[in-house]
Amino acid sequence: MEPRPLIEIAGLRKSFGDHAVLKDVSLAVQRGRVLALIGPSGSGKSTLLRCINLLTVPDGGRITVGDQSIAFDGRRTRLPPERQLARFRASTGMVFQHFNLFAHMTALGNVMEGPLTVLRTPRAQAEADARALLAKVGLADRAGVYPDKLSGGQKQRVAIARALAMKPAVMLFDEATSALDPELVGEVLGVIKGLAAEGMTMVLVTHEIGFARDVADEVIFMRDGVVAEAGPPSRVIDAPEKEATRQFLGRFKTQEERRA
Repeated sequence: MEPRPLIEIAGLRKSFGDHAVLKDVSLAVQRGRVLALIGPSGSGKSTLLRCINLLTVPDGGRITVGDQSIAFDGRRTRLPPERQLARFRASTGMVFQHFNLFAHMTALGNVMEGPLTVLRTPRAQAEADARALLAKVGLADRAGVYPDKLSGGQKQRVAIARALAMKPAVMLFDEATSALDPELVGEVLGVIKGLAAEGMTMVLVTHEIGFARDVADEVIFMRDGVVAEAGPPSRVIDAPEKEATRQFLGRFKTQEERRA
C-alpha cells in the first residue's frame, strides 16, 4: 500500500476579481518526490505554489502538508490563527524568482536569521548550521559577503540555504532561475538537482524543460488554471497526449534548435 502523500491539494480554487486563476486543481506529491509545474505564463502555476504555503489564500479547496491540513470553503478567505499559520508555513521552504535577501546582512546573517528569530535556535548552533548550508550550496567562502557583492546565482544559492535553514519538509521553487543571466543558471540548477538526489520533496515551477525532464518524478502541464496533463516526464514532455501540451513544448524545441 502506497504511503499517504506528503502534499495533497484537493479542489483548489482561486480568483482575482472576475478572473479565475485556479479552477478545482487537485494533485498529490509523495515524500521524497519532485513535481515540476510547466505551462504558459498566466496558467496558474505560481499562484498554485503560493497557495501551498498560504502566501496566497485560496477561495476554496483543501491543502495538506504532512499532518497539517487547512480547508477553505468559499466563506473562509482569511488566514488561520497566527500560531497555526506559522506552524503550517514552517513545513515549506519557498525560493522566489527574486532573491529577497536582507541587504544589511551578510550571506551568513541571512541564513541565520530565520533559525534565530523564528526557531529560537541558540546563536552558536544557528551559525554552525548556516555555515554548513552555505558550504552545501558552494558558498562557504562567501559567508561574510553582503548581497550587493554577490552575483545573481550566488544570491539565489544563499536564498536556497536560507530556506533550508528552517528545516522544511518541502521545498517550493518559483522560477528560481528566471531572473538570472544564462551563464548563472547552471549553478542554481545544480544545487536543486543535489537536493533531489538527497530525497528532498520539491515542487518546481520552471521553464527549464530539459531540467524538468532530468530531475522531476512527475510533470504537470497547467493551462488556463487547470491541470491539463500530468504524468512522468517520459510521457508529458517526451510524448504528450494533449495538443496544447505539444504546442507549448514545441516552442521550447524550436528555441533549442535555434541555439544549436
